[in-house]
Order: sequence, then structure tokens, then C-alpha cells
Amino acid sequence: MALRAVVPRADVDVAAALSAVAPICEDVRARGVPALLELTERFDGVRTEDVRVPARALADALEALDPDVRAGLEESIRRARLVAADQLRTTTATQVVPGGRVAQRWVPVGRVGLYVPGGRAVYPSSVVMNVVPAQVAGVGSIAVTTPAQKEFGGSGHPTVLAACALLGVQEVYAVGGAQAIAMFAYGARDAEGTVVVEPVDVVTGPGNIYVASAKRYVQGTVGIDSEAGPTEIAVLADATADPVHVAADLVSQAEHDPMAAAVLVTDSPRLADAVEAVLGERVAATKHAGRIEQALRGRQSAIVLVDDVEAGLAVVDAYGAEHLEVQTADAAAVAARVRTAGAIFVGPHTPVSLGDYCAGSNHVLPTGGTAAHSGGLGVQTFLRGIQVVEYDEHALREVAPHVVALAQAEDLPAHGEAVTARFAAEGSAP
Repeated sequence: MALRAVVPRADVDVAAALSAVAPICEDVRARGVPALLELTERFDGVRTEDVRVPARALADALEALDPDVRAGLEESIRRARLVAADQLRTTTATQVVPGGRVAQRWVPVGRVGLYVPGGRAVYPSSVVMNVVPAQVAGVGSIAVTTPAQKEFGGSGHPTVLAACALLGVQEVYAVGGAQAIAMFAYGARDAEGTVVVEPVDVVTGPGNIYVASAKRYVQGTVGIDSEAGPTEIAVLADATADPVHVAADLVSQAEHDPMAAAVLVTDSPRLADAVEAVLGERVAATKHAGRIEQALRGRQSAIVLVDDVEAGLAVVDAYGAEHLEVQTADAAAVAARVRTAGAIFVGPHTPVSLGDYCAGSNHVLPTGGTAAHSGGLGVQTFLRGIQVVEYDEHALREVAPHVVALAQAEDLPAHGEAVTARFAAEGSAP
């Protein structure tokens, strides 16, 4: 689509970062824990003796957790479990013909590695978003990793550790960045050759551009949820939208990272001007004004004027935002027509920040336009569909001529013979 070439995007993309993450991933694959410790010292500025967070540190973090934060996490968990429970899939069985049946079973993956970012902010909410759907899916082995924090002696941030403890996750590592993704994909041994980290089947979780790139690098060795890089918000709004609401929501996502994207798509020049004016006031008054201003001034952020809401829909579909707010007249009807987004937030009282914490939805979502082919994290991320096929003799005999004809058309005669061999003892073809 031509629009995809002109919508705002960041200068650095996932593919461009591959050359930086490839040697990191290969180093971890080759040397294991010694490489992880060296990379942690290089990138996080702290030298640790072990990559795993002790169980006592998890318990202490939960005990010291602020009661209000704990209450917020517990409510977030409760709502996330409600939504996740309705995402569970059940076995289906289709009677194709008498005696011929195909069933679809849904089986959880055996082991998952969940990435919780750190750095400029603290993300206990990402613990919830990763862990809850994995638990609801029935995953038997769950490991979490989060960047080592110099301030806390090389351990993870206490609030993140507390969230892990609250959810009953005991396998937690203080490793961040591309090296953490490689650790989960390949596993890691210590200098004596003892396995310290078992490899996983699926890696999930948001992160910076290097984390997203590492996920692309290891995909195939393990499954991934999506390439969830720097956050994005797009707001599709018309003249009915409140400029204060729109500006506040753009600022809220720009707060994450200087590379965060904030895009307003509107058919109202008056709204565009009003939002710009409010942004000037709000950015100056916020705690992280410098990073927000950098994000809003970057080429990944823009105000896009369109002729009408119909044209706006075309733009947001081409953009494929991680988070898309629809603040228009008849917002629900407009939102129903959106084809490409990680999550859609409908109407004036559904800000993205609600979804970040307590809507019940998941905030681990595809970025960088990958919503065109990938969805957000959910129970389905941790389930595998297995087809179970069962035909009796009569049903196989009935379809055998079709199998033989198709096998011959593809010049694969042994395929057909694998069917007819079952009737050869009778002295006649089916």
C-alpha cells in the first residue's frame, strides 16, 4: 500500500539493529553464563556473580511492596484473568464423513521465557501481561527476566520482583537486552558446563529496538509473540474530540521513550491546532519533559491532516499502530471498520493508559507496522493446535481414488500406494 511508505516511522527499525544484536546472541549461544555476566556489566554497568534472582529477594520484595501498588497489581491481575479465561480454546471434532473424523486439540507449550523491560521506567504491569495468559493457558514452566539494576546491586527492580512473587513465579533472572532473549532461546551453561538456564519454547514481552531485533534473530529456534519495540499511539479524531484528552494521551505514550511514536490523524484543522497548543503546555509541565519532547519532535511522530474520517481510516490502517484510539462521532462504528491495529481504544473514556494497567486487555502488542500480520499477546500465544485424524477402513476406501488421483497429479505415486497398500491383501484395488 502506497500509504505505508509515507506514514511516520522511526529512523531505526528492527532489521537495521540485527547487525548489532547478532554477535551478542551468538556470544550467549557459545559461552552461556560468562557471556551474560560480561554483557550485563557492559550494558547495565553492574557486575554480578549470578544471573538468577534468589527466592529470598522475591519474597522480600513482595513483603516490602507499597500496599497501594499491591492493590493495583491485584486488580490488574484479576481483570487480566477474566479476559484471558475467555480466550481459552476448546477441542473441536469434525465428522468429515461417516467413519472419518478430524479433531483439533489445543495444548500449551512446555516452557516460556517472559521479558520484562527496565531502564527509563519500571514495568511490573508487564509482568502481569506476560505471566497471566501463560498461566491461564496452562504452561508448566514459566521464567521471567528483567534487566539488572545497578541501584539494587545487580538484581531486578524490587517492584518487578514483587509482581513476580505475587503471581507465584519463582524462576526470575536479572538479565536484559538482546542477551536475555538469546539466553531464553539457547539456554545457558556456567563455566563448568552446568545448565543454569534451560531453553524455552516461546519468548514473549516488549522491549526496545534491540530486544525486538533479537526476537527476530532467534525466531525459528523459538516462537515469539511479536516484535514489540518502542511504543506507538495513533489517535483518529474528528472535530468532536476534546483536544485536552487527545494531547494527554499522546503525551502519555511519548513518556515511555525518546523513540516512542505519537501520531494524530484528523480531518479537523481546528482540532490539530488546539492539540498542538495543549501539547506545548502539558509537555512543559510533565516530569519527563525532555524525553517526551524528543519523542514528539522525532520523525516517528506527527499530526496528519486528512480530508475526512474515511481517509483517516485508510491512514491508520496503513500505519498499523500498536495502540489506536478512536475519538470520533459514532466511535464504535468507526472502530469496527479498522483492520490493522494492535489494540483499539474506543471513545473518549478509553485512554491507552487504561489498557496499560487495568482494562483487562493485554499491553504487549505489535509495533512498527507488524500489526498487519501479528496480534497482541494472549492465551493463544502459548497454545499449539494439534490436529488428530482418525478414519476407519470404509472411510479410507471411499476416498482412496481421490488420494491416488491427486498423488499422481503431483508425481508422488508412493503417496497413493500408501493408501492402496492397505487393500492389496484383498486382491483388488478399492
